[in-house]
Amino acid sequence: MSLRLTIAFLILCSVHVLAQRPELVNKAETSYQTQFSQVLKIPLQIKNTTDKPQFYIIRKVQGDLGGTQKGYFCLDDNCLEPGMDEFSKRIEPGQTISGLYYTLETGLVTGQTHLKFEIFERGRLAEALEHNVSVAVEERREKSMVFQSKDIIINDVYPNPVADHAFIDYRLINDNIKANVVIHNILGMPMGDYELPAYETTVKLFTEDLAPGVYFYTLYLDNDGVLTRKLIVRK
Repeated sequence: MSLRLTIAFLILCSVHVLAQRPELVNKAETSYQTQFSQVLKIPLQIKNTTDKPQFYIIRKVQGDLGGTQKGYFCLDDNCLEPGMDEFSKRIEPGQTISGLYYTLETGLVTGQTHLKFEIFERGRLAEALEHNVSVAVEERREKSMVFQSKDIIINDVYPNPVADHAFIDYRLINDNIKANVVIHNILGMPMGDYELPAYETTVKLFTEDLAPGVYFYTLYLDNDGVLTRKLIVRK
């Protein structure tokens, strides 16, 4: 009888310990692919599964960044300084923090980066939940030409789908013409306007403030739309 009671007690203790651990809602998201000179946001959606408020600590314990790379925690638009590898947050019972990210500025370094995070209730490091992430940083790849005239040659946007930034390579042949690219939603509402000056050959599109979904970009020459292509935004 005493042996059965001991086993039952150990099982109850194990269940209690597991119940105290936070839940990482997006734990399956462990692999990312991006390009250099990009800003990658790695989500850390933590849920308090207990019936009491908990103070959780999120710590980066592994991941050496290159000289041109930066990494830091952000909660919505509030970010810690690069090099501060620990973030703490009080989470209410049943609440999920969905705006927490580890932001990686990929810089000019290509290759594979491995990051390891520990998530635990304050004072319970031994019960930490581990989360391993791999990031493949590749060189930017030019896309195929999508429009050519006596005034301009323009390539397709890349990367597409895009998270935060995309690029369009072009060559303006006629310096006297006004060229610009406008991003608009499916209703035709402009979401961004970018000039294509003759002294440049690449334009950078900022999409970090756009909600995920389907958009379009249109090339205008002297205010006449000559090309429209699809742009997909994913977060």
